[in-house]
Amino acid sequence: MKTKCTRCNNDAVYEARYSGEYLCRKHFIESFERRVKKEVRDQIDFSSDSLSISVAISGGKDSSVTLYVLSELFKGRKDVVLKAFTIDEGILGYRDSGLENAIKLSAELGVPHSIISFKDQFNTTMDQIVSDHPDIIPCSRCGPMRRQLMDLESSDLNTDYVALGLNLDDYSQSILMNVARGDAERFVRMAPHRERKDGMTRRVLPLRKIPEKEVVIYAILKGIHFDSSWCPYYGKAQRNTFRVILNELEERSPGTKFAILNFSDKLKQMLVSESEAPELQRCKMCGKPSSSEVCSVCRGLEIFE
Repeated sequence: MKTKCTRCNNDAVYEARYSGEYLCRKHFIESFERRVKKEVRDQIDFSSDSLSISVAISGGKDSSVTLYVLSELFKGRKDVVLKAFTIDEGILGYRDSGLENAIKLSAELGVPHSIISFKDQFNTTMDQIVSDHPDIIPCSRCGPMRRQLMDLESSDLNTDYVALGLNLDDYSQSILMNVARGDAERFVRMAPHRERKDGMTRRVLPLRKIPEKEVVIYAILKGIHFDSSWCPYYGKAQRNTFRVILNELEERSPGTKFAILNFSDKLKQMLVSESEAPELQRCKMCGKPSSSEVCSVCRGLEIFE
């Protein structure tokens, strides 16, 4: 006998263990979209006459769903312009398939799409970096470079916000990683950003309260095609350890990831408002915003010279 939806008599497609609800297709989609809309309202200031939002789309499930939902949400609104871009890190076989999907989805949704690459901006690729320095943790180099290019492309596109496809799993992992490192400044600077800092476009996270599993189910139910391949350097990521820990905690105590996110929000409010957060300085090498004299991108690239 099939389990019935908690809200109606239709067959359930999903069990939300953290809330104890069973949801049918209709109520799952309604719940998903309602939570995303609330995050968009809470994170974005719509008081201006016009607004431009760029979406950093890799072609994977999270960024593809982000672009799709925002496109549906702002459909028909002349005061909101949506754009998309993909960062090409230069990872043969992996980024190629994601890029193809990003271009296709953007075209289907009628959203302008652009590409910015490591090769053009840094004169290197992740494949080259890893080949020349096999002992490094690839994500420690890729992450800062990607973030810098997000700011650069968002600025070139003249957008007010850049939307990232981080889901609840990603976000709760990032919180714990900052705690484990004792990195209070980075913790305070975590997106979503309410105010624009010099040289940096405000980042928003429409999916930050959506579990990863629900993103996949939504994409399937809505027929959103996405690239399901994994980065070949994924296995060396420190994030994997925190992913395992959090998944074990969530299995034992459903709702743990939500609790970590809510704790983070409350703690940030208690510690310091974003306007009082540590000011960024300019990297003495590239001139980009940085928390130290030399930004993490330039420190990393110096090693490879």
